Amino acid sequence: MNGLSKGIRKVEVALRWDPNPSGEPPADLDVVAATYLAEAPYGDPAYVTHFDSRSPDGTIYLNRDSQDGKGFGFDEVMTLELERVDARYARVVVGVVIQQRAGRRTFAGVTSPGLRIREGYTDLASSDFGDVLGATAATVAEFVRDEDGAWEFRAGVHGYEDDPADFTRVMGTLRRP
Repeated sequence: MNGLSKGIRKVEVALRWDPNPSGEPPADLDVVAATYLAEAPYGDPAYVTHFDSRSPDGTIYLNRDSQDGKGFGFDEVMTLELERVDARYARVVVGVVIQQRAGRRTFAGVTSPGLRIREGYTDLASSDFGDVLGATAATVAEFVRDEDGAWEFRAGVHGYEDDPADFTRVMGTLRRP
């Protein structure tokens, strides 16, 4: 690894939204992370970390989970300790899924959604999902190892219209321009 660049080491992905008005079913957003092996960086994920799981080695985990947006500040928080991720993994894709239990809901139907991705005190990216209002899920970050083994951050919010189970299968596929 180059002594001048250690790459991204430990990242926090934080998601917030406001509760729905009284009488409406609550919006439930979830942060998910899919990890890919070096020999298949765009194939099926080696594992997916979400609200009821953590990575097998404990390097990716959910700190806070909300089912209704009634938290203070950020409602869902996931930590990725990339510096501890085994070298056989070359890529991690992070996404946000809207649960569809109460019927089809897109980002346009979520009150004041927001995203912040940071390393330490440095904000790497933020979004209000304004570019993907018709989507039911979105990828929000990609972390890729460079040739020296350091993790690079690739920003970008890309919408999907898949249900939660389908989204985790396709969220890491190669995007075409």
